[in-house]
Amino acid sequence: MEPDNLIDILSTNHVILLTAVAALIVAIISIFSGTTVRRKLAERVEAIKMRVDSLWTDMDELRVSHFNGPKVSGASGGNDTTASERFSAEKAAYEAIWPLVWSLHDKLGMFLRAVEADDQAGELRLEARNAALTARSTLNRVRPFCHGDIDELITQLIDNHIKAHLAACHYMDLRKDSLSSSSNHERAVQKEKFRMLYDGQSKEMLDQLVTNIRHRMLR
Repeated sequence: MEPDNLIDILSTNHVILLTAVAALIVAIISIFSGTTVRRKLAERVEAIKMRVDSLWTDMDELRVSHFNGPKVSGASGGNDTTASERFSAEKAAYEAIWPLVWSLHDKLGMFLRAVEADDQAGELRLEARNAALTARSTLNRVRPFCHGDIDELITQLIDNHIKAHLAACHYMDLRKDSLSSSSNHERAVQKEKFRMLYDGQSKEMLDQLVTNIRHRMLR
């Protein structure tokens, strides 16, 4: 083989070798670059996935809050309705008992005035007694709907009226034996008793009852 030909062959092989090495380097670089890109892409996908998951969590919490929101509002509305119903029931109780308490006070007053004037009081006596029974019966019926303080006050008021009624009845019975000095003294005691019960204690309790009912209804 001639030297020139050998040099040409070696030169050609050297070029091919360099090309192969260059191609290998390019391939290695491409592999590393592709790996880096894939890793970055994977990291980016993971970050996006985390953001999406977080978004879904936020949306779930938002749906839950919206779902619970009407319940809270409904519960508040239920409480308002219950309070309104209690107020209406209490108001109805006072509307039922107050006219009877006032009627008792008025009829007892007419009876006591007739007794003091020595007028015929048999019919007024019966009307006052029936008014007391009606008021007590109605109070027992509406008692569960009355405020405790008002219930107690009405009970005391009715009891005071009954005591005044009994004192006046005792006064009438003692009047039949007006010749006895002891009877005259007892009559004076009974007269002072029903006056004190009616004109003193009962009127004060009646005013207090009006104040308490007004406070409960206009609060």
